[in-house]
Parts: sequence; structure tokens; C-alpha cells
Amino acid sequence: MKIFILFSITFAYGFLGSVVSNANPLPYEVIFDFGDSIWDTGNAAKYHQQMPNNSPYGSTYFKHPCGRIHVPEVAYSLSTQLDWFKKLKRSLCKSVEECDRYFKNSLFLVGEMGENDISKINFFVSICYKLIEERAIKLVVPGNFPIGCNSAALVIVNSDKKDDYDQFGCLTAYNAFIKYYNKQLKKAIETLRHENPNVKITYFDYYGATTHLFQASQQYGFSSNKIETFRACCGKGEPYNLSLQIACGSLAAMVCPNPSKHLNWDGPHFPEATYRPIAKGLLEGPFANPPLKIA
Repeated sequence: MKIFILFSITFAYGFLGSVVSNANPLPYEVIFDFGDSIWDTGNAAKYHQQMPNNSPYGSTYFKHPCGRIHVPEVAYSLSTQLDWFKKLKRSLCKSVEECDRYFKNSLFLVGEMGENDISKINFFVSICYKLIEERAIKLVVPGNFPIGCNSAALVIVNSDKKDDYDQFGCLTAYNAFIKYYNKQLKKAIETLRHENPNVKITYFDYYGATTHLFQASQQYGFSSNKIETFRACCGKGEPYNLSLQIACGSLAAMVCPNPSKHLNWDGPHFPEATYRPIAKGLLEGPFANPPLKIA
């Protein structure tokens, strides 16, 4: 197995690259990405070939199947990804001084991982400590998305109780728990900053950026209808074009004609049209602390 296939490294493309202009670039030469399917850079293509290597994945950005998406059964743990990084590091720099120079202009994106394993905040933060030991000095640690607004969660829960949902159609209890999770994560990040004053750590508020988009969907060209807001572009089943038996990329799945009009792509994930305003809110708006460009 080659490390460059297994270890997620991005070069400012995709989620961030579609927002940052050449005229105002971020000051990073390399982005090291530790996370799950939100930032998948190829693992799923090798280990779950049925889905991401098939149409319609990649249809809006690459114009062909790109092999970029994880599913839970093939997502690799952060400890495994850290081991890959340590092996890769040997080829990047040899001495402490050389590594300090190399990582001076490198950004380490750590997460999010909570949707796949919500109970591991302490372990999650321990990975940040270990990366700092490996000479990382610029980290981004994201909170979690409002999974109560996740179309896949809505299908799985399938509650007929009106009180289980907020005014936007999201599962209230699920989002309340994510708020608590993010609050605890931010406390852990503050401790991390206090103990490592020379390390710059930015918190990405995925929850705030995504909630803003759901609550102002019409402003961004999406439907304000509760069902349509959460209806996946790719899948099959009612009312959200999703089912647990038919996944996007399978022969039975149906694909919407215009993904840019849908907030949701395949249940767990968003299309590019949704990620763009979220990324813009993180990079240029109020959803990063401190702002990434001055962090």
C-alpha cells in the first residue's frame, strides 16, 4: 500500500479551493488532512470502489467519477492516519530544524470525526497534541455539523412526532447534543492553546456555518420547503430520495438534474453548491476563531 493513496493530503482544492481566489491566497504550501468523508482524498476509491468510482460522483466539479467519498465501514481512525503521517514525514524532513522549516507553511486540518464517533473528544484532542509533538504549528480543529439536519439521520429516525423537529425541520435532540459536543471541544481547544502558546489553532464552526445556510436557504438559491431542503439529489426513496438499501452510485439510485439546487447530495454529504457558501463563511465570514487568514 502506498502512503500517498492511504493518507489524506490535499493541496488547497475542493472544499477550500473553490472559495480562495488566486488574488488572495492562503499562506500555506501544503494542507495535511486528518478526517472522514467530508475531506476524503481517495481512500474510498481504493477500498469501496462501487460508490465513488461510479457516476454521478464528481459530476459537478471534475465532470467524471472522482473516487472521493468515505463511507463509515471504510473510514480510517485518526490513530491510523497519524501512523501514516509519521511514515510520510520521514520522506519530507530529517532533522527538527528541517521539519520546522517544512511545517512553517503547512496547515494541519484535524477533523471533523464526530459524526462517525461522537464519544471520543479526549482521544481526538490527543491527536492534536501528538501532531504538535511532530512539529505542527498551525492547526484547524472543526466542530461538528448539525446532524439533526442531516438527511440520512432524518431517514433513520423517521419520527412522526412534530415535537421532535425544530421550525426548520431538523431533529431538535440531535442538534442539542451536537451543541454540547462542540462546547466541550472548544473548551479542550482552549486548554490546548494555553499549553502550546506558540501553536496557532483555529476552530471551524461547522455548526454555525451550516445552520446559517439551512435557515437562509432561499438567499443562496435553494428551496425553503422543508422536505425539498433535505431531499437528496442522489438516492432513492421517499420523502427524502433516500433509503438504507439503495446508495448513491448504485444502479437503482436516481439523480436529480441540477445538483446545484439541492442542499443535500447523497444523505450524509453535501454537493459542491452547499459546501461553497459554508467554506466562504469559514474563510471569509464569522465562523472561524480566530480567522484563518490571521491565525
